[in-house]
Amino acid sequence: MSDSTIVLVHGAFAESTSWAGVIPRLRDAGHRVVAAANPLRGLAGDASSVSSLIGSIDGPVVLVGHSYGGSVITNAARGHDHVRALVYIAGFAPVEGESVGQVQGQDSGSTLGRTLRAVPLADGTNDLYIEPDLFREQFAADLPIAEADLLAATQRPVRDVVLTEGSGTPAWKSVPSWFLLAGADRNIPLGLQRSMAERAGATSIVEVADASHAVLVSHPGEVADLILTAARAG
Repeated sequence: MSDSTIVLVHGAFAESTSWAGVIPRLRDAGHRVVAAANPLRGLAGDASSVSSLIGSIDGPVVLVGHSYGGSVITNAARGHDHVRALVYIAGFAPVEGESVGQVQGQDSGSTLGRTLRAVPLADGTNDLYIEPDLFREQFAADLPIAEADLLAATQRPVRDVVLTEGSGTPAWKSVPSWFLLAGADRNIPLGLQRSMAERAGATSIVEVADASHAVLVSHPGEVADLILTAARAG
């Protein structure tokens, strides 16, 4: 699918520039690339925003989600027949009715909860940030300190309702999926990533053994390779 457009959806505590190492590799392979701005306000609204972007694109689309961006693409792809592949990068792939908080429950092994700081909003909800001094250990342990500190300073908060809002019917039931698993992920432990990939009936599962949750930054080559594999298959 050299004529396809690849839409990249970042997750919580990140931004579109987290794909900076991946984008040139995809473009060099002949693909158009759009790094969507994920609002991080609530699953239904975030998915609607990405769905509108997908609807504006002519031709086949490969939809890629990192972390919470996986939940977003799971919902955003519905109703778009030109979405030919879903690619999950250390991402959530929920079943219908399942929330991020349910997946990332107390028994999952995730250590994210202890690192979060809540900032109250006027509507009674909260924005959640990872404490800067804990960011590298939690999110980006395989990156140099200076690079991890930059990610911590530019992180975008996620609204707390994202943790409890259930998913709709998952697009991976009808669209082929590919999964890259981050082996040293502290946000979504490896076992959780693998179980979601298996229940989604993934076409292919690739594991990057020592990668942190920021695998798209620390291992852009492996991430791009899997996206390109999905694009060729679609």
